[in-house]
Amino acid sequence: MILAAAGCAALLLVAGLAATSTWDAVADRHSPRTVSAAGLNLALNDMDAQAANSLLANGDAGKGRMTVPYDKATVLYDEARRAVSRELRTLAVAAEGDPEAQRTVEDLTDQFAQYQELIGRALENDTRPGGKTAAVADYRAATGLLSERLLPEARVLVDANNRHFEAAYDSERADLRLQSGLLLVLGAVLLAVLLLLQWYLARRFHRILNPAVLAATACALLALVVGAQALATVSEQLRVARRDAFDSVVALSRARSLAYDANADESRYLLDTGARTHYETAFLAKSQSLYGIQGADLDTYEQRLTETWEAYRADHEDKQFTGEFRRELDNITFAGERAAAERTVEAYAVYQRDDRTIRALVADGKEQEAVAFCISWDPGKSNAHFGAWMKALDEVTGINQAAFDTAVRDGRGAVSGLLPSAAPALFGVAVLTALGLRPRLAEFR
Repeated sequence: MILAAAGCAALLLVAGLAATSTWDAVADRHSPRTVSAAGLNLALNDMDAQAANSLLANGDAGKGRMTVPYDKATVLYDEARRAVSRELRTLAVAAEGDPEAQRTVEDLTDQFAQYQELIGRALENDTRPGGKTAAVADYRAATGLLSERLLPEARVLVDANNRHFEAAYDSERADLRLQSGLLLVLGAVLLAVLLLLQWYLARRFHRILNPAVLAATACALLALVVGAQALATVSEQLRVARRDAFDSVVALSRARSLAYDANADESRYLLDTGARTHYETAFLAKSQSLYGIQGADLDTYEQRLTETWEAYRADHEDKQFTGEFRRELDNITFAGERAAAERTVEAYAVYQRDDRTIRALVADGKEQEAVAFCISWDPGKSNAHFGAWMKALDEVTGINQAAFDTAVRDGRGAVSGLLPSAAPALFGVAVLTALGLRPRLAEFR
């Protein structure tokens, strides 16, 4: 009986320490690393988009400059550059002890320095009369480095950190299932021993019940119920944190990075006239990653989006589109989440209509009107609609992030609150059993 009680106590101690370690890893390492890597991806895309907007808005060395868009792009460029530097520092600290991650962060840091040099040269060339052609050439080299080296490696970090989280989740959930099973077995043995002891004392000493042993049995039952509840709560909150909340956070973070990259493609399309076909293809590919429609091209994408979205609104099981938005819409869990997710897609549809407007203006030879519509933040213009889309996306991401934080807090609370309360009960089993046996043993003297 003492061994069974000690075994239960040891098992709960090990489970508590393992769960604490897992929650620390989830909340302090896996989640922040993944989010920081996604933030790096986003900030790189934003920085590149604002550099393109600056070149578009500057006119010829400032002559004919679109002052408001230019000033806005300059401010946002500096903010994005600082964000990239901040995320790189965060990831460098997080990568300590992981040689592969350290190499990736070091490569990213070196490549970012090269990228800044190219962008700096482009912006400097654009200050000289007639320097636009050289500026565009430098910008093309910079964005090539971004798309071929920086962004793929940033995505590698997102995926790698997400895989680490997934591995920790699978391992801890498996351990919790094993620990729950062992607790059930040890608890059954402990209760069986106590019941057998009660039966033996009743027969041997002609007592109906031994009060102390009966109390010990109640303590054992309490400890087992509390311990099982704690393990079940930890397991469930871990599932909520990973599956219900963080899976959506990852999908939405990827969506946000793709959104900024697609927005940059529009500016690149207008700036680098010799590579317009390339940027049209890139924009469509990112649109398909966000909201995938089989067989849709640039000419049919907007109409197909409207049709498939109407079908989804009529039947949420309709599967005519894929992509990051589909991942989120298939993982609706929390209050207000569906409405926020649907507002995000509807804001995205408005932004897609703006893209068609930009291309139609270009096709009509209205280049300056297309630029003004694309980079302006005035109400009804493309950047204003992009901002509304990002605000909606941030809202649904915030719902999932808040749910993740709550699950972490509740999971940690089960470890720190419920599990420790089982220990005194198990100690009480041993003490009460000894007290119950002592008078009986004294009868043999």
